[in-house]
Amino acid sequence: MAEPTDQELIAEVLSGQTASFEPLVVKYQPRVFALARRYARRETEVEDIVQTVFLKAFSKLSSYKGTAPFEHWLMRTATYTCYDFLRKHQRNREWNATDLSDEENDWFENLGEESHAHTNQEAARALVDKLLDELKPDDRHIITLLELDRKSIREIADLTGLSESNVKVKAHRAREKMRKAVDRLNPEKYL
Repeated sequence: MAEPTDQELIAEVLSGQTASFEPLVVKYQPRVFALARRYARRETEVEDIVQTVFLKAFSKLSSYKGTAPFEHWLMRTATYTCYDFLRKHQRNREWNATDLSDEENDWFENLGEESHAHTNQEAARALVDKLLDELKPDDRHIITLLELDRKSIREIADLTGLSESNVKVKAHRAREKMRKAVDRLNPEKYL
């Protein structure tokens, strides 16, 4: 017997069979977790975001029109929820090289060396997270969608309600802020 489609499960949920929502959660939970981890570092925060996404999706399921795949609708809800998280937990603080761990500092210092390029991805990721933390929530949201989630300018405009030109301007400004943060760490090396 074939697995029920998303549309069939949604119809069952809307007709009162709330247990039919669980297969949707199981199916899409890995993608929602992956997205949430791009916005929050602590696993408890990630779990809270994921839970909020599925609670919103369940409570607003009747607003799903079925004109696009359910996954798109759900991921849009997840994206907005992540953005809301960023706005509530603004982490706009400056930091400097003394804030870096030894591993992050080693990775940063050896950035241009090919032999070192892939040796410590965790340190690189931590450094990127620190750079992202310096951005305002809306700038971080744009950069995350563009650079980490590999969304197109048009997709970001659709997700955020901004014009494509506004997305480009915000992305440019966010990159400039990140460059300035890097320059503060080691101005001689990157000028």
